[in-house]
Amino acid sequence: MSITLTERAAEHVSNFITKRGKGLGIRLGVKTSGCSGMAYKLEFVDAENPDDLFFESHGLRVYTDEKSLSYIDGTELDYVKEGLNEGFKFNNPNVKNECGCGESFNV
Repeated sequence: MSITLTERAAEHVSNFITKRGKGLGIRLGVKTSGCSGMAYKLEFVDAENPDDLFFESHGLRVYTDEKSLSYIDGTELDYVKEGLNEGFKFNNPNVKNECGCGESFNV
């Protein structure tokens, strides 16, 4: 079981944590949402929860919860620039369908 960051994503997150002046890493989870059923949620972690699971990737911790891990196990988080757009891209091997806008998925 794992969640990983690409080097580019890790550098982006690390720079943002430095600018914030605090943070232990990021939390990746899922929530029920969107037209395909689930959506990713991504936030900074300033304090660990007792039931947190975490993975180390390029010197950063990626936190998640047990329920979310069943949907995102094996996911690689990348940071991409495509034309004028830039942002995180979730390479999740468990996804069977994504909505047209790319905001939600189904496993």
